[in-house]
Amino acid sequence: MTSHAQKLHNDYPWITPNTPLISSAPMRLISVPSLPLAVSRAGGLGFIAAGTDASSLPTELDDINTSLLHHPIPLTPPGLLPIGIGFILWGSSLPSTLSTLHSTPLKPAAIWLFAPHQTTDLALWTSSIRAASPLTKIWIQTGTVAETLQVALECAPDVLVIQGSDAGGHGLANSSSIISLLPECADALAENGFGDIPLLAAGGISDGRGVAAAWQLGAVGVSMGTRFLATPEAKISNGYRDAVVAARDGGVSTARTTVYDRVRGTAGWPERYDGRGVLNETYWDERGGMGEEENQRLYKEAMGRGDEGWGVEGKGRMTAYAGTGVGLIRKVMGAGEVVREVQRDAVRLLERGSKL
Repeated sequence: MTSHAQKLHNDYPWITPNTPLISSAPMRLISVPSLPLAVSRAGGLGFIAAGTDASSLPTELDDINTSLLHHPIPLTPPGLLPIGIGFILWGSSLPSTLSTLHSTPLKPAAIWLFAPHQTTDLALWTSSIRAASPLTKIWIQTGTVAETLQVALECAPDVLVIQGSDAGGHGLANSSSIISLLPECADALAENGFGDIPLLAAGGISDGRGVAAAWQLGAVGVSMGTRFLATPEAKISNGYRDAVVAARDGGVSTARTTVYDRVRGTAGWPERYDGRGVLNETYWDERGGMGEEENQRLYKEAMGRGDEGWGVEGKGRMTAYAGTGVGLIRKVMGAGEVVREVQRDAVRLLERGSKL
């Protein structure tokens, strides 16, 4: 076990030993308690998503506490919940977050910070959370080498989640693939005295092959979002889930764009962010010159059609955020089963590589 892997196992002793860590990304409105609990029960680390609106967070934490009361996860350290919480900083309230942390008797094992208005906001959130909940570890998501170094210097995070351009949902509009971004970040961190921070890879990883590759690139584990969309625990409609399972050739069936935010009326994301989703009529109509008002009207009509609004083979209009790894997803399976399968396949590949 590497020193980074040992550190994670010390911090989260319920995770499967001697394997890359599998984490479920805190997907806004999707990562409700059932998903992270299933991931953590299988030996990973699951995150619920506070996103930009933490108003439902106390209720979700109560639900998690109730579930753990009846079915505890072994080896969970005293005072901690074996799950994390993810916040999108540009729309989140730090005072509200701190109030929730103070009021909950069991603290989250980790808090994931992402998308501040400015990088310096991360330092305030980090120091405030550590003061309110010393046992909680800080995960920070970055997408460039410069941002990674700045975060390491100003925040000393416990984990850095390095997100490449293949990731689904929102991320930096200008980034690179995880295959080059992660090793460059690892080298830069080591050269500047921050080589002790464990790195998780995110973006385009959907199976054990991607996990094994991330390990060889310098990550101690991965965070997957798109793969967990095709689970019954994810809170998405059948139409969305079907669009994910049906998508193929993820590099051309998805793209980074802001059109899905604009037609849905989602505002507030800093200009350097966009979102990767499955291409459909909303995207192609804009590319063909359709005005935004008409595109919004058609989108609202599609919403009224329920699951049919997503359509198949790009014929729908509704947003299905997903990464380029979507083409590797063939079926719906339980989140815990996903964790175990991906870990097993990754370990098999890494053991084969070590023999070679």
